[in-house]
Amino acid sequence: MRLTRQTLTRSCVAALSAVLLSPIVGPVGSAEAAPARGEQRLDPRSEPTVIGHRGASGYRPEHTLAAYRLAIQQCADFIEPDLVSTKDGVLVARHENEIGGTTDVADHPEFADRYTTKTVDGRAFTGWFTEDFTLAELKTLRAKERIPQTRPQNTAYDGLFQVPTLDQVLALARSSRTCDGDPVGVYPETKHPTYFDSVGLDLEAPLLASLREYGYTRKSSPVFVQSFETSNLKELDARTKVRLVQLIDCQGAPYDLVAQGDPRTYSDLLTAHGLRGVSRYADGIGPCKDRVIPRNPDGTLAAPTNVVRDAHKVGMVVHPFTFRRENQFLPTEFRSSADPNAPGDLVGEIRAFLDAGIDGFFTDNPDLGVTAASR
Repeated sequence: MRLTRQTLTRSCVAALSAVLLSPIVGPVGSAEAAPARGEQRLDPRSEPTVIGHRGASGYRPEHTLAAYRLAIQQCADFIEPDLVSTKDGVLVARHENEIGGTTDVADHPEFADRYTTKTVDGRAFTGWFTEDFTLAELKTLRAKERIPQTRPQNTAYDGLFQVPTLDQVLALARSSRTCDGDPVGVYPETKHPTYFDSVGLDLEAPLLASLREYGYTRKSSPVFVQSFETSNLKELDARTKVRLVQLIDCQGAPYDLVAQGDPRTYSDLLTAHGLRGVSRYADGIGPCKDRVIPRNPDGTLAAPTNVVRDAHKVGMVVHPFTFRRENQFLPTEFRSSADPNAPGDLVGEIRAFLDAGIDGFFTDNPDLGVTAASR
């Protein structure tokens, strides 16, 4: 009998974790040399898709192999690496190209002269940037918890893990299985593609090369590529068959449109007309969750918008972000106390969104996401 998340016991998960937590130190070889793998479900709406946001980042420092392994152990369907480039053109998993808040680079006096201020997507940032480091130099750094005030328990893992490359994340996915027995999916995001183009570091070419190497070349492959910008998704649509997702932020506009003088905003992309346009190059949208169910003035959930209905009408899936267990990220009715960092009822919040018709979701807490999706 085929196991599903609903029937898999905790003992089965424990047995799987011995394999899932084994070390992965780099790429395991080309797609041709890898064993044959099954395909992701062709109908992603058959069961809600649980996406480990930057791994299981509620429990381990984000974008580390340990966070990705734990997400797989907790039965996530997909693991999500945000991608930025090194000086020598290697894609690595970091939330931003500025790494002062996610690594121990400030403790390395040999890199003190790399401290600088740059303008990225129209905003000034000061710190250390991946594009000023070779991969070999980045590998001398160690990851740390990005929001230690919110997740002090995660600081116990500071200094233990390196910055992983995209190839290392793909190798982990290809050597693992979900709790349903499917291939573990990958959900990479290209970060600041317009900016990286401006400094001569294309993100799309190395991304596609790695996806091809690991066998992710078809629409049915267990992969979604996402971006907050539009132009690079249109470029990818012409170059690959893998599924693409247009991210929709809570406010503002895609930076590529801003740079081009195009007045359209994220809100424009979410109109019925806008979604028809998005569906010409993307297979889904990843909206800020407040775009799906906004909040009332008192912080409780209001009535759902038409976003899910309109996206489904043009054949796109809807994967909102980001579901986190701490009270400060939850609607008022799902908070457990006035302590902003205490865990609240994340399962309850996710179920409200599932009732609104979403097809999957990004979460820092895949274990709780699976509980919500497996009712």
